[in-house]
Amino acid sequence: MLRPRLLVPLLLAFFLPSYQISSQTEIPSQSQTQQHETHSAQAKHAPVNCTNNGTYVNSKGETVKRPENCSSPPKGATARCRDGTYSFSQSRRGTCSHHGGVAKWL
Repeated sequence: MLRPRLLVPLLLAFFLPSYQISSQTEIPSQSQTQQHETHSAQAKHAPVNCTNNGTYVNSKGETVKRPENCSSPPKGATARCRDGTYSFSQSRRGTCSHHGGVAKWL
């Protein structure tokens, strides 16, 4: 019977090579690259459609746009909230607080 100390390295030696082979990334084909470039070019030229949710006064007394639902990041957005809206907050504190928190800072 194998001791537990010997079993772990033996299992790693057996499974690790197959994991490394399967985790390699594929190189995209030329047609996939062209499709991505075409889609990116269309997205750059497409107008950004947003809902207008009005404004609010922040803790510094400044008027700021409320988070909006948009088709892509709008000009002046500082963060994307977890619910998909874009925030225009001027400080990190409280940003997206009623929208599930910040998913990504822009």
